[in-house]
Order: sequence, then structure tokens, then C-alpha cells
Amino acid sequence: MAFRARVAPLKPDREDWPYHSVKSLSLPVNALFGGDRRMEAENYLLSGYGIRAAIEDRKGWVRLHRYVDISLPSRTKGILVSPEYGTPFLAATQVFDVRPVPRKWLAPGRISHAASLFVNAGTILVTRSGTVGRATLAYTPHLETLISDDLLRVEARDKKHWGWIYAYLRSPTARAMMTSAQYGHMIKHLEVSHLNALPLPELSDPQLDYFTQQTKAILDLRERAHAATLEAEQRFADCLGPLPAHTSGETGFVVNAGDAFFGRQRRIDGWPHNPRVRAITEHLASRGRDVVTVSRCGYRVWVPGRYKRVPADEGVIFLDSSDLFEINPDLPKRYADCAFGDEYQGRVEKGWLLMASSGQTYGIVGGVVLANTYYEDKVLANHVIRIAPQAEPAVRPGYLLTALSHPVFGRPVMKSFAFGSSVPEIGPNNVSAFKVVRLEPNDEDYIADCAEQAAELRAQADLLETAIADEADSILSHFMAGDVMLPSHSAEKAGRGDDHVPDVAARHDSTDDYWDRQNTRRVFLIKKELHEELVPAEQDELNRLQAEMGEYLDAAHPLPFEELERRERYVDEAERRLRGLS
Repeated sequence: MAFRARVAPLKPDREDWPYHSVKSLSLPVNALFGGDRRMEAENYLLSGYGIRAAIEDRKGWVRLHRYVDISLPSRTKGILVSPEYGTPFLAATQVFDVRPVPRKWLAPGRISHAASLFVNAGTILVTRSGTVGRATLAYTPHLETLISDDLLRVEARDKKHWGWIYAYLRSPTARAMMTSAQYGHMIKHLEVSHLNALPLPELSDPQLDYFTQQTKAILDLRERAHAATLEAEQRFADCLGPLPAHTSGETGFVVNAGDAFFGRQRRIDGWPHNPRVRAITEHLASRGRDVVTVSRCGYRVWVPGRYKRVPADEGVIFLDSSDLFEINPDLPKRYADCAFGDEYQGRVEKGWLLMASSGQTYGIVGGVVLANTYYEDKVLANHVIRIAPQAEPAVRPGYLLTALSHPVFGRPVMKSFAFGSSVPEIGPNNVSAFKVVRLEPNDEDYIADCAEQAAELRAQADLLETAIADEADSILSHFMAGDVMLPSHSAEKAGRGDDHVPDVAARHDSTDDYWDRQNTRRVFLIKKELHEELVPAEQDELNRLQAEMGEYLDAAHPLPFEELERRERYVDEAERRLRGLS
């Protein structure tokens, strides 16, 4: 039965915007005359602009360029050559890899500014495009290698300022200022002039010595971790001997149809059957005292099932597979806690092996790391394969790590299991079937000791780096409140010369005082922005909000930084309401 169409009344136009609210702020005209700011409203609305204004309102600071030389190489147009003729090249993101592996080799003779692309050990490298303001230290894997011009080079003129400058650039406060100085619509950029203009509080010599000492410890830990990894791989290779000459298979090869269609790997892909993988497999079987699968070594291999990710500001810290292979990665993702696909609720334990199950074959797929205390109480993505030792495994985790990740005898075989065209993937069954070569017990123990020591040293370096960044952030907050001092635990260490990793719990000692000073400063900035005189009702509301904030911030116990982030959001809302009065 058909109905005749009827004319419906027009819906009234909406006068409100249902999607988001406009962020706005009134500024004096002279704020645009600084010479280093583009006329982009976003720069003034970010928290970094207010932080910078608060530091510059105080005495006892200098521009960063007073103590450092910041350089930026010219744009690089390289000529790609084969490895035997070229110099390895690392992109900006590769510099932050735990184990940087060059994917390009350039001809330095064809680059007019090639000398400026090399870096020295201890040079501070800062990202200038994309995710701007991320800092790290150059060390052995970066030497004698062409480093991308997308990284700013920061060299301290006097070594006594080197540690403080690095901790300062790593601090969330300095990162916020760098983010507020960036420009660009799609891809953000940071220039040398932006970094040069950052306000840097001046510290006393004992304070400078403390940060220099801690930064040297970070660099030493990473150098030792890298050396231990190389030692484990070298011992593994020495026990097996050189790989016999074999064809690469790039021009094609022939395999038995029965192996291709009735073997364990039933996909019609060439990777599992290429001559190099066959040569490695045969070599391991002939040189080791035995070859056994990962599952027979006493390891359980699985990947969590799919689950719904619910963003939550106060949720658990979440790591993607790419985060496993970076030095002290940024971890901005937080999700509401749930089962996360397995009985461990997405968590991992110290001593497990973690492998990236998806990614490009020239990238992270098949890469493996050893879990340590850094990963505990964090949730890992379901794109990470868990390899957990059961009771009394036949081989130690450190030895299995080397067998799986060795650049000659392990990783090429593991990558051969990858399937898929756009995003290759490795399944848990492939990892379980991976054949591990067994060596003499003393060799296996030595290799395991080196690999496990390297993992622990990297974790210590990351924890120490995070600690000094938090301490630098606390000093900046004290400075904005009119008081420059080291937190109590830092002052004690500066006096006695400790170089070990500080207790993570000790970083919370000064958080109450930090929070009170931080918000006193923020309320002060808000008052300065209220140019118009408030009527009595508005003044009462202002006083009420300030009193409410004071009561909210009154805490007698040390606060974890997750709680500080929650309170930060509260004050952001208070600021919005206060600015609405002007």
C-alpha cells in the first residue's frame, strides 16, 4: 500500500554549535612584537605560552643560546648507493630506536654539507618536525653515521651546563614551550631561533654538577647496554661459525612442491622458502648440538584477542608495538582498564619476550625485546606476541632473545614467516615452531648473561632519564613561583655523589609543594589576563573559585603524577570559567 508524500515542516536552524567550543584569549598588542612568534592563535592558547611568560616574569634566567650552540644542517639531497660504497644514514625517527639499523646508504662525496650531518657522542638531538621537541643523546650507534637534518644539534659550550640543559629539554615544561613555538598546519616545525629563545633558569654549581653527573650515567648505561648486546651476538656468531656462501634468491629459485603445499607454512609466499633462509636453517642444524622449537624449550606463545579500546584520561598506560623498540618513548595513550584480551589483562611480567607481530619487514615486524620492570603495570597492544617461560625452561630468556633477534642467524628466519602484502604479520604458531639452535651450556649462559644485562641497563637508563626530567620540571615550577631550589632528594644526591638510578617513589616527595606553587602561578597569570574591572558579582565568583581551588589543592600526602594530571584538568576547567568572566 502506497502513501502519498507529505510536506514536513522545516526544522529550525540550530543556534548553538554542538561539536566543540571556541578557545579564545585576549592579549595585549605588544605580545605580537616579540619577533619570534607567528600570528597563529594556537601558539598563544597552548599552555606553553603561559609557562614561558611566567618564567620571563622572574629574574635569574637567560636565553638558551647563551650556553649552547644550536645547528641545523642544510636540506639533504642524497645519492643512494649500495652498502659497500656508501655511508649509513639514519632518519630522525630511527635515532630513537633501541637498536638503530640503517636502511639507506648515501654517497657523502655528493653531499656538500656531509660533515655537518655527523654527530659526536653526547650531542643533544632534538626533533624539529612532526612530533617536535623530543630530545635524546647521541651515542655509539649514531657515530660515523649520517644523521637526518630533521634533528637539531645542541652542543653545550661549557660541559658543566650539559646535564642541566639536557634535563631541561626533556622536562614536560620545556616540551610545552617548544610545542607552543612550533608552526605549520599539517606538519609542525621548530626552528633554531625558537630553541635559542627558550628561557633557561640559572642554577648553582652543585646543581649543575648533579645534573651533569646523572646525564653522564644515562649515557654510560646506554653505551654499556649496546656493548653487552654486541657481545652476546658476537659470542653466538663465534659458536656457529661463518654462514656458507649461498645465493640470495633475488633472481628466482625453485622449491619442492610438497614443501610448499604440505609443509607447516601453507601460504604460497616465497619468503619462507628463499635460499638464504634454507642456508641458515641447514647451517644451524650442522653446527649446534641440537635444534629444538620454541615451544619445546618450555615457552608459551600467544597473542591477546581483540578488545574495545575506550580512551580515558585516568586510564592505564598503553604501549603500542612500536613503543617497545624506542628509547624512553612518549606514552600519551590512556585507556579504561578491562580484560584486554587475555587472562593477564594485557599486562606482561619481567622475563617475558615481547615480539612485534605486525609491521613492515624492513621495520619492526619480528623484532623482539626482553621485558623488565619498566613494562610492569602497563598494558601492551594485542599486536605484541607474548613469549612467556614456563616452569624450568630449557633455555634462559636472554639466550632465546639472541637466537630470535640475531641479525644473521635469527631475524632473517623470523621475518620469512611474515605474510600479507600491505602490513605483513607473523602468527604465534610461527614463533612456536621457530627452531632454536642449542650450544654448549657455558656458551648459552654467557650469551644469556650479556643479553639480560643489556635489557636491565636500558631500563635503568630510561628510568634515570625520566627521573631527571621530572626533577628539572620541579625546579622550573619552583622558579616560576619565585624560588629556585633542588628537590630534597636531588640535593642529597648532589652532596653525596650518587650515580645510581633514583628510587622512583622518591620523585613524588615534592609533588604537593610543586602543585601548590604551580597553581599559584597559574591563577596569577589568569588575573593578569582579566583586563576589565570586574563587577562585585563577578569578583565574588572569582574569589569563590580561587578558594575552591585552594581547598582542592590542600593535600598532606605525596601525590603520584597521575593524580597531578587529574588535578591539571580540573584547573584547566577553572581557567576556562575564570576567563569567561572577562
